[in-house]
Amino acid sequence: MRTERQWVLIQIFQVLCGLIQQTVTSVPGMDLLSGTYIFAVLLACVVFHSGAQEKNYTIREEMPENVLIGDLLKDLNLSLIPNKSLTTAMQFKLVYKTGDVPLIRIEEDTGEIFTTGARIDREKLCAGIPRDEHCFYEVEVAILPDEIFRLVKIRFLIEDINDNAPLFPATVINISIPENSAINSKYTLPAAVDPDVGINGVQNYELIKSQNIFGLDVIETPEGDKMPQLIVQKELDREEKDTYVMKVKVEDGGFPQRSSTAILQVSVTDTNDNHPVFKETEIEVSIPENAPVGTSVTQLHATDADIGENAKIHFSFSNLVSNIARRLFHLNATTGLITIKEPLDREETPNHKLLVLASDGGLMPARAMVLVNVTDVNDNVPSIDIRYIVNPVNDTVVLSENIPLNTKIALITVTDKDADHNGRVTCFTDHEIPFRLRPVFSNQFLLETAAYLDYESTKEYAIKLLAADAGKPPLNQSAMLFIKVKDENDNAPVFTQSFVTVSIPENNSPGIQLTKVSAMDADSGPNAKINYLLGPDAPPEFSLDCRTGMLTVVKKLDREKEDKYLFTILAKDNGVPPLTSNVTVFVSIIDQNDNSPVFTHNEYNFYVPENLPRHGTVGLITVTDPDYGDNSAVTLSILDENDDFTIDSQTGVIRPNISFDREKQESYTFYVKAEDGGRVSRSSSAKVTINVVDVNDNKPVFIVPPSNCSYELVLPSTNPGTVVFQVIAVDNDTGMNAEVRYSIVGGNTRDLFAIDQETGNITLMEKCDVTDLGLHRVLVKANDLGQPDSLFSVVIVNLFVNESVTNATLINELVRKSTEAPVTPNTEIADVSSPTSDYVKILVAAVAGTITVVVVIFITAVVRCRQAPHLKAAQKNKQNSEWATPNPENRQMIMMKKKKKKKKHSPKNLLLNFVTIEETKADDVDSDGNRVTLDLPIDLEEQTMGKYNWVTTPTTFKPDSPDLARHYKSASPQPAFQIQPETPLNSKHHIIQELPLDNTFVACDSISKCSSSSSDPYSVSDCGYPVTTFEVPVSVHTRPTDSRTSTIEICSEI
Repeated sequence: MRTERQWVLIQIFQVLCGLIQQTVTSVPGMDLLSGTYIFAVLLACVVFHSGAQEKNYTIREEMPENVLIGDLLKDLNLSLIPNKSLTTAMQFKLVYKTGDVPLIRIEEDTGEIFTTGARIDREKLCAGIPRDEHCFYEVEVAILPDEIFRLVKIRFLIEDINDNAPLFPATVINISIPENSAINSKYTLPAAVDPDVGINGVQNYELIKSQNIFGLDVIETPEGDKMPQLIVQKELDREEKDTYVMKVKVEDGGFPQRSSTAILQVSVTDTNDNHPVFKETEIEVSIPENAPVGTSVTQLHATDADIGENAKIHFSFSNLVSNIARRLFHLNATTGLITIKEPLDREETPNHKLLVLASDGGLMPARAMVLVNVTDVNDNVPSIDIRYIVNPVNDTVVLSENIPLNTKIALITVTDKDADHNGRVTCFTDHEIPFRLRPVFSNQFLLETAAYLDYESTKEYAIKLLAADAGKPPLNQSAMLFIKVKDENDNAPVFTQSFVTVSIPENNSPGIQLTKVSAMDADSGPNAKINYLLGPDAPPEFSLDCRTGMLTVVKKLDREKEDKYLFTILAKDNGVPPLTSNVTVFVSIIDQNDNSPVFTHNEYNFYVPENLPRHGTVGLITVTDPDYGDNSAVTLSILDENDDFTIDSQTGVIRPNISFDREKQESYTFYVKAEDGGRVSRSSSAKVTINVVDVNDNKPVFIVPPSNCSYELVLPSTNPGTVVFQVIAVDNDTGMNAEVRYSIVGGNTRDLFAIDQETGNITLMEKCDVTDLGLHRVLVKANDLGQPDSLFSVVIVNLFVNESVTNATLINELVRKSTEAPVTPNTEIADVSSPTSDYVKILVAAVAGTITVVVVIFITAVVRCRQAPHLKAAQKNKQNSEWATPNPENRQMIMMKKKKKKKKHSPKNLLLNFVTIEETKADDVDSDGNRVTLDLPIDLEEQTMGKYNWVTTPTTFKPDSPDLARHYKSASPQPAFQIQPETPLNSKHHIIQELPLDNTFVACDSISKCSSSSSDPYSVSDCGYPVTTFEVPVSVHTRPTDSRTSTIEICSEI
């Protein structure tokens, strides 16, 4: 399982590498990564593409022959590679340079690695590398056959063993120490050298037979070397003893431990007070490897504060300086100048450490480290090493022409001893050949086939390999590799066209020939005979003649089902095994206008609110046409020239040209036509129904009572629970918008009456007593259940509690007075049982009426004289609204003009409206009878004001304007007519409401604009002016009533 996952990861990485290579090659100026990183990524990619791997092993030096090191079959998990049909058994082949003696061998069938008889000596293999670096031995192994080819670079890490003992530079070490040396003074001794590294190198020094006069200390240099130092432990006296002889022992840390000794001879000398001092203790210089002999490397400077012989300085190399450095460099002992003694070679040793000592004859020489870096010069020609994977015959590789692609032929290794750019080598071939060099490791390339070989075209190849470095000027090298091609039957048929395109109209007749395909084969005889056949992806609508290659349509084609066909045709020769090739055929079906536009629905139903603005969006009509091009270009239109709606011919969006009013028309129906753009066009149609959804734009309108000035007689003997009156309000909306609910909102302070919220029945709640006699004003509110805003109206119901109506004039006077008083008081108490009292009241009323008529006539005359010029200007400019009151008999429209008045503010909680009323006796026939003129203030509390929606319901009244005592101006009194229950009350179109015969009102609002009563906020006829002056007297008609009820009609002409 683990190996299969690794195999999958390798395949994924190979795909990613391919994408990276495409990106880098397609973007020349790509700078997201530096050239180094791109090179590293590409190198890793080509390693995976080439099946290249690395495997590391660790071996110790000096191992005997035939020691098992590893097993590639197991270590690389090659036994778990997915099964493949291999042409030959798996084989492991060691690839090495001709003439080399490999240190290891590999079993070709098992992949086991063993040591050989060649000695593995780390100190010899890695003599030129720094001591702190690892020592590696590399070899390549090719895993065959080509189906599973891998090139494995095996790196053997050579572990050091303790096979060398540390040695001093000389067996006898002589040093001099002045006799005045202080106790604990330290003097450096020559260090020992051990070719081994690590723990096997020098670890410790020991002084033998020191006689307790000297001791030994070990310090570690910055380079990691251990240096012994002699310590003076007692005072020295040259006259007493001038020479001391002892031994110095050095040990390594290996196992078994190795050591060596040297004789240390110490001479006690006279006093030398000062020691030499280098001006610079560390110097680093760079010098090209082609510098001539005698070239100065550096000049050392040292000083000594002594004088005479003690001030003379002698320069010398330390015994730690390598023999190679001593051979290449010369140090002038007197001047300290270092020069080149022999030609340098960076490829042999790139840097040298020169430890220089400056001594004045004393025992404490000064130390200076000179690091010489030899810079590279392009002085080495690249070398080409050919290591064959396919065994050559007489130095020529023989390949069959039918070998697969990427067959590995040889491993080409190019090397250049130079460094950096001078050592960067590129290997390539001199001309275009069916072979390529694929990089696998650094400076290593696999020569493999890049194309199929063809014996008929080329029988042999002489491949010239070129290797060039990046130096300036570049150096190059070449080598030849010879390949012969073995003939095979390898030519497949070749089509004359690489891609076949053909078109045919749909609705064709079966059996029509489309085209003929042909192919050629470069082989001869039976291998050149070709048979044609349809590929496995060919649809059943086509057939192919196997000999001639004629392509035929065998079925009727329909572009709407399939607009194109893409399939292959094969050509197969009669070779063994047969070879085939294919060509792609593209058949395009030309469209015919054989389909009509199709609506998504046969009938469309849209629902729109009645307050939808003009040219808003009603809905969308979707239509499709399965044809193509102009045949599918559909244009929409409305049939029968319907001007109420428009439709976008392209998008199908329906928009209204009208304002909707559900109360006038609930739905609209028309047909939409869809026509395509074919030469012979096709069309279809669909029915569209637009349903207007109600919006709460009408408020309830009271029809009973007809006005605020009517009253109802209630007998004191009426039993509690008896319905004494019923209010009726209608709402022209529908649904919940038309559901009306009633409530008493004022005037019923004693709770004598109650109202049913659904029926509007006003019920007597308690038995009436003497204190309840009189006029009761009840303010009734009717509101609908519309959403989101409920609309309402209010009306004043006057209930007269008394045994009878003996004096209608008195009751009318009470009603008039009640309009002047707030709504909250319940009753107006009057004694109506005395005939004498009634007579006196009537007489007083008649006199008051006469006086009122005289005053009104006088005021009217004065006002007419003053307003005549203004009325003419108003008629000329047509600034006043025109209103018509319908006549139920002749429907005559009477134009009315209204007069602008300055508006005054009423008190906060009460609106006062003054109406001049002229009372005419019932038996008076002409207009010259006795008349009484009264001023009636009409009030309404703010709490009865209804919320009014100015957006959805057009009106000429302000939201807070009272709806009491409205009047219209007219040249003659308004005729009374009967209201029709089915008459629509539409405020948006200002339809004049038809009122009952005994209640005819036409009102004007506070901004001098008239409206129908259906748009009145309170559905009662009251004038909205604070103070109104009338040109024409107002007639008060008293109609006969029965003994229980009496209805007063107030007709106002303004």
